[in-house]
Amino acid sequence: MTGATPSRTGQWVLLAYRIPRQPSTSRITIWRKLDRLGVVRLGDGLVALPADARTREQIDWIAEEIGELGGSSTVWLAVAGSAAQEKAIATEMRAARAAEYRTVAEQAEAAASAPPGERSRTMKRLQAELRRIGRRDHFPPPEKETAQQAVRALAQTIVESGR
Repeated sequence: MTGATPSRTGQWVLLAYRIPRQPSTSRITIWRKLDRLGVVRLGDGLVALPADARTREQIDWIAEEIGELGGSSTVWLAVAGSAAQEKAIATEMRAARAAEYRTVAEQAEAAASAPPGERSRTMKRLQAELRRIGRRDHFPPPEKETAQQAVRALAQTIVESGR
């Protein structure tokens, strides 16, 4: 879901969870999955995403996995207590994606002067990274377009050097 507002209804899907401390790999696996979804961490063991059918399903899957690991979890649909709180959460999510997009743009610009084979590999990796970021980008920042342009420019240098 993309856009300037969390969802048309202002609802968020929250996951409150506890995972056994051992083995630590289980905790790390869950944290990584949550990060790939682009959650915002509201507190220890409490994360949120804008509510839509996709995010609700993804959170439900992770909640089920937490149970299989011997942990406990509860999925909630919620509305922020105020517009300011909701805006703060959206701003935090946007800032996290902006940093990721800046990294992609920097890597694309640096790769423009790399040897041709490396340029091509980097371009493919960065295109895949843009897709991954896009899946968790609920509030697209201006840096998204900058990163896309940088990767397109890298692709153009590859085309031009092939002539």
